[in-house]
Amino acid sequence: MTTRRLTALTPEQAPGRAGELLTDIVQRHGSVGEMVSTMAHSPALLDGYLNLSRAMKRVKIPRALSEKLSLAVQEWIGCGTCAEAHRAAGRAAGLSETDIELARQGTSTDPREAALIGLALRVLAEPGSLSDEDVAEVRAHGWSDRVIAEVVGVVTLNLLTGAFNLLAGIQPDRVAPGAR
Repeated sequence: MTTRRLTALTPEQAPGRAGELLTDIVQRHGSVGEMVSTMAHSPALLDGYLNLSRAMKRVKIPRALSEKLSLAVQEWIGCGTCAEAHRAAGRAAGLSETDIELARQGTSTDPREAALIGLALRVLAEPGSLSDEDVAEVRAHGWSDRVIAEVVGVVTLNLLTGAFNLLAGIQPDRVAPGAR
């Protein structure tokens, strides 16, 4: 079992603007997820996350492909909570189990998608090594500069959520082998 390192806050416990944001979310959706209520320790972090999350819903990257990028990035980061969420979102977006497994391995059966997934992993793991040739290769697969730029946003949002969940100790409880 994972130990929670940071506690979730209620809107009444959250400092300043974070309390207002949590109250607004509860009024609109009825509840607040554990990650969001835990991010409320920092009004700046919570506000930034919510704004980036809303903005990334307007990307030109197709939803199923965005989930593949997220799966690849979360596999690299190691956030089990995010990986579970993106597997479910990927299935909802029409991904097969094979698509999901390939994305977790950082690839796809579609060379165009594989190029974008590869770029996402490079942006995450070694952005200083990206070259003109790397961008030209992704363009050669037919991706626009807008999509190429948006990859950075998808990676950043995943790094933010994955790193936060790992730091806060928000991870799925592990079931002992054979206990299912």
